[in-house]
Amino acid sequence: MKDENLIEKKVSSENVFDGVLLHVYKDKIELPNGNEAVREYIKHQGAVCVVPVTDEMEVVAVKQYRYPIGRVTIEIPAGKLDAGENILDAAKRELSEETGVESADIEYMGGLYPSVAYTDEIIHMYVAKNLVYGEAHTDDDEFLNVVKIPLKDFVQMVMDGQIQDSKTMAAILKVARMYGV
Repeated sequence: MKDENLIEKKVSSENVFDGVLLHVYKDKIELPNGNEAVREYIKHQGAVCVVPVTDEMEVVAVKQYRYPIGRVTIEIPAGKLDAGENILDAAKRELSEETGVESADIEYMGGLYPSVAYTDEIIHMYVAKNLVYGEAHTDDDEFLNVVKIPLKDFVQMVMDGQIQDSKTMAAILKVARMYGV
């Protein structure tokens, strides 16, 4: 079967929930064989994440409580894009807000779709080097502990299943490959 024969066509679309972060849609679609089906999905404005790597090959990460899964996680700095915001500017903003770290040496590593089955969210991944330290200035509803983890140990944590956040897993493994860890 050719890829063109996999395309589903939107027949109608209904916004069933319009929240602050998430916008849920229920679409009727036409399948490649002509039958109709329903697709429910979340529209998301996109996000960024940054792997800040110190000169000592440590990663500046954050610990935070994640309400949907009911536990504290270890993640790389990340956050959603503001409307119309440039992705590099967003990466720098999130890095500074969550950790107090700034860097003029930030490299784009590509995009990640965390769950293509039910959301169009894309997370743009960056690595930051030559870090300059300052004070974190988190949002009023954001509570984080900043930690430093040797990159080698972080990779092992991913491989051992201690890190389950998809953006953190993907970005840490990409950076490890870049640095030959």
